[in-house]
Amino acid sequence: MAAKQLALLSVYDKTGIVELARRLDALSFGILSTGGTADALRRAGIPVTDVARHTGHPEILGGRVKTLHPRVHGGLLGDTTKKEHRAEMETAGIEPIALVVVNLYPFRQTAARPDAPIEELIEMIDIGGPAMIRSGAKNHACVGVLVDPADYDAVLGELGTGGIRPETRRRLAVKAFAHTAAYDAAIRDTLERRFAPAAGAAAPGEPGFPAVLRLELPRAATLRYGENPHQKAALYLDPGEGAGTVARARQIQGKELSYNNLLDLDAAWRSVREFATPAAVIVKHNNPCGVALAPTPAAAFEAARRTDPVSAFGGILAFNREVDAETATAATSLFLECLIAPSIADAALPILAKKTGLRVLEAGTPPGAPGGGRDLRSISGGWLLQEPDDAVTDLTRAKVVTRRAPGADEMKALDLAWRVAKHVKSNAIIFARADHTVGIGAGQMSRVDSVRLAAMKAQEPTAGCVMASDAFFPFRDGLDEAARSGITAVVQPGGSMRDEEVIASADEHGLAMIVTGVRHFRH
Repeated sequence: MAAKQLALLSVYDKTGIVELARRLDALSFGILSTGGTADALRRAGIPVTDVARHTGHPEILGGRVKTLHPRVHGGLLGDTTKKEHRAEMETAGIEPIALVVVNLYPFRQTAARPDAPIEELIEMIDIGGPAMIRSGAKNHACVGVLVDPADYDAVLGELGTGGIRPETRRRLAVKAFAHTAAYDAAIRDTLERRFAPAAGAAAPGEPGFPAVLRLELPRAATLRYGENPHQKAALYLDPGEGAGTVARARQIQGKELSYNNLLDLDAAWRSVREFATPAAVIVKHNNPCGVALAPTPAAAFEAARRTDPVSAFGGILAFNREVDAETATAATSLFLECLIAPSIADAALPILAKKTGLRVLEAGTPPGAPGGGRDLRSISGGWLLQEPDDAVTDLTRAKVVTRRAPGADEMKALDLAWRVAKHVKSNAIIFARADHTVGIGAGQMSRVDSVRLAAMKAQEPTAGCVMASDAFFPFRDGLDEAARSGITAVVQPGGSMRDEEVIASADEHGLAMIVTGVRHFRH
C-alpha cells in the first residue's frame, strides 16, 4: 500500500463511483473508503481498505466520527513539496493522499420535505465530508479533489497521461469550496427558518424578510446578450423552484433563447396560469396583447390573436393546456418568436418543426399557484425584495358602489379583465368580454390615456365591453372616456380621494362598478 498513491472515496451519491474506482485501481492507486461506499466497491470486486483500518481507530458515535483523524487529514493537508512536512509525516506514519472523492449527505433534499423532523435534518448535516473536501482543496497543489461525478472522466484522463494538470487542480479546488459553501448555506438557511420564531430573527412587522439576504444560484446558461447586444447576460436557477417554471422549461426546438425571450416567456406563462379553463396569452414586450378563453387551446389562440393582430406578430404565445396537432397548426399560422405550454403532444412536433425559427418550450405542470417565492429587482446601489403579486380576488365578494350591479355576463368579463390587468404594465386598462380581451392600454403615464389607448387598439366594437383598471381613477375623466367607448361595467381597486366623483360619473352613464380594495401595479 505504501508504494501506491492513495485515493480516498467516500460518497453519498454513488453515481459513477464503481467505474471510477475500477479505473483508479488499474492506475495502481490504493483505495481508502468508508461505510456504504466501501461495501459497493467490494461488491464490484474492487480492492479497498477501510478508513478505520487505515487510521487504526473504529468509527464511533453511530458513524458521526470516522474520518476526523490525523492519518486522514494529515494525508490530505501534508504539502509533499516541503521537506519538513514530509519528515513529520514519515515520523507520524502518515501517508499522503493524492485524490479525495467526496460528496455530501442530502441535506437540501431532506430539507425540501415539509414534514422532515428536525432530528432527521440534524443527522443530514455532514461533518467529515466537508472537512475532507476543504482539506483537499486547501492543499490542491498536492491533492486532486472531486465533488462532482461529471468531473470523473476528465480527471481520469489526465491521471492516465502524467497526472492532474495544475489548472485542473485549481478549477476543482474552486468548485470544491463552492460546493461546501452552498451546502453550509443550505443548512444555515434551513435552520434559520426552523429556529426563527424562537430566535426572534425576523423584526416585528417584517415577517419573511431576512435581516441579511443571501443568494446561492447556480448559473444555467450564458445568454447571447442582454436586453441589447452591447449588454452581457446569463440565466441563473432558483434552487427552490422546479418544474412548471420558465427557467427550468425544456426547449424542444428553435434558436437559442435570448434575455428578452425569457422575460417575455415568463410574462406570458404567469399570465396564462391565471386561468383554470383552456386559455391562450400572447405577449409583446412584456405586456399581454391578447388573452382569450375557449373550449380548446386552438380556439383560444385564434380569439387572443384577434385582440391585436398587429402586435401579435412576432410575439410570445403561452397555453395552459397541452399543445395538440390542431393547436400547433393554428399557432404556426402566425409568425411567433416563442411558444410555451405545459406539454407538447407528439403529433404536434412535426407541425411545429416546420417553423425552424420558432422556439418551443415544454414547462411541465406548475406545482401550485402562479408566481414564485420572491420578487427580486436591482436598483442603483441596492436590491428590492417583495412577495410576488399572487393575490386572487373573488369578484363576487367585491363591493358594488354604483346604483346598478354588474350582470352575470358582465361579472365573467370583469373577472377575465381583472386577471389580465395584474400582468399589464401600469397604468393598465383592459377592455374585455366574457371570454377575450378587446383592447389593452398599457404603460401610460396618465390613466385616462390608457383608457383612450385601449379603445384605440380595439379591433371590434367596444360597446357592451367591461373595463378593468389596475389602480384607482384619480379623476372622473377615465370613466367619462370609458362611457364614450360603450363600456357598461368597471372593476377597480377604489381608494381615490375623488372616489365619490368617480362613482357619480359611473352612475350618470349607467355603468356598474365594483371595487376590490386590491391594487395591481406592475412597474
